[in-house]
Amino acid sequence: MSALKPTSLDIEPGDYLVVTGTSGSGKSTLLNLIGLLDTPTGGRYLIHGVDVARVSEGERCAIRGRMFGFVFQAFHLLPARSALENVEMGMLYNGRSRLERRRVAMDALARVGLADRIDADPRSLSGGERQRVAIARAVAGSPRVLLCDEPTGNLDSVNTRAVLDLIDELHRDGLTVVLVTHDEDVARRGKRRVVVHDGQVVEVSRVARASWTSWVWRPHASGRATWSGNARRPCCGIGADHYLRRLARCLGRRRSS
Repeated sequence: MSALKPTSLDIEPGDYLVVTGTSGSGKSTLLNLIGLLDTPTGGRYLIHGVDVARVSEGERCAIRGRMFGFVFQAFHLLPARSALENVEMGMLYNGRSRLERRRVAMDALARVGLADRIDADPRSLSGGERQRVAIARAVAGSPRVLLCDEPTGNLDSVNTRAVLDLIDELHRDGLTVVLVTHDEDVARRGKRRVVVHDGQVVEVSRVARASWTSWVWRPHASGRATWSGNARRPCCGIGADHYLRRLARCLGRRRSS
């Protein structure tokens, strides 16, 4: 059983796309495919005209590092490492020097309102502060697209508003946002919305589009685009695990080069 059925989806620069659907519907699988954590076994996925489904793993790793920042529901911060170190670690494989990584990480934490918490252990931070550290880590590498998988799922209403306001601010500054949620209040923040139901992607609301797109998912000439293998249903909801494994591979490749 494939997690996603044949579909086409365009994501424009500066878009704010919200993906909704019930648990197990394929939302996280869709996000994994967009963020190059999974590989589609059919169809085409174009980023700036490059079919990333057919490039090497090393090229996919490089594109992922340049294009995407990831924010997960469970934060995925390393304990016994400071907030600053956690943000720095997100830049280990992007070619920056240690001094530059530290400067950028400090700037990113200041941007999310945590300049006075750079030395804090994540275990001493509130849920909202942890998610802000995670967002700082995601944007420190200057990605083009921020991918958020239930970023407010573990937060109370006050911290939910604070995190969403921060994401809104990043979007206003030009960052493309794709956000998965099951919360209707969160879904109303987006510019466009798609619903995933039993693996079927249906766009239900949209704003006026520009005359061009940079990210586009296209089916085969036969009209079919199916995902299987890594994209089958057992992958739903484990994007963070994929991300960490991919990161480890990239780091290992970098050290050996």
